[in-house]
Amino acid sequence: MSAVRRHRLTVAYDGRPFAGWQSQAGGNTVQDILLAALQSICSEIKTVQGSGRTDSGVSADAQIAHFDAPKEWRMNSDEWRKALNAKLPPAIRIFDCDVVDADFHARFSAEGKRYGYRIETGEALPPLLAGLAWHCRGLNLGDAFVSAAALFEGTYDFRAFSANRNDGKDAERDTVRTISRAYVERTGDHSAIIRFEGNGFLYKMVRFLVGSIVYCVEGRFAPLEIEALLQGGVDHKAPFCAPADGLKLEKVFYPESFSSNT
Repeated sequence: MSAVRRHRLTVAYDGRPFAGWQSQAGGNTVQDILLAALQSICSEIKTVQGSGRTDSGVSADAQIAHFDAPKEWRMNSDEWRKALNAKLPPAIRIFDCDVVDADFHARFSAEGKRYGYRIETGEALPPLLAGLAWHCRGLNLGDAFVSAAALFEGTYDFRAFSANRNDGKDAERDTVRTISRAYVERTGDHSAIIRFEGNGFLYKMVRFLVGSIVYCVEGRFAPLEIEALLQGGVDHKAPFCAPADGLKLEKVFYPESFSSNT
């Protein structure tokens, strides 16, 4: 394409039917399905870029993506939103579309993200939450739970709280990240959402953090052990990675300079 106009999308999806966000040979990813929808509208669109990966089964309220369309293509932002929603499966929806500057990049312009992880502790998991929450029957969501989450606030080496990608780069990968907020919102007598805001997250990092919090409350992992792993320099991982079920990408943060041009 020659002259193009860059569009930013806010994408929500139920992650249960898909193999994650990132395009892969087997298909059935949100990125692949979204690109196919874009190309069915305008064949000149070559790619769609997301703010980052979400794993198989992980959902999103506000994944951010961008694509470039020819400037002469006569569709405004709202028409793009409606056309894409008509093409996409019900488990993927575009909630916003706007025109942004050409130097905006969904991934590289992002300053941080917020993830939420839902835990249900009642005797039975509500059926409509199957695959959308981790059922930890009887888990105490009191002060110890809140205190364990707060242990992760700060700048640390999170290598022990991430999974290897086995891509030949694990040993050299920078694993220092800053978690600016780690807090718990009680959503009912038997439910809570643990939220993490940070400048970046490693592969399966949030799930390892949540697994460590639950193990800590259950008495299987001490706060001192968490603190030791956060200091880095260890050759072993945190003891448990929580399932994907309860994890959701809630928000991606960008500088105010990347505002809409519509």
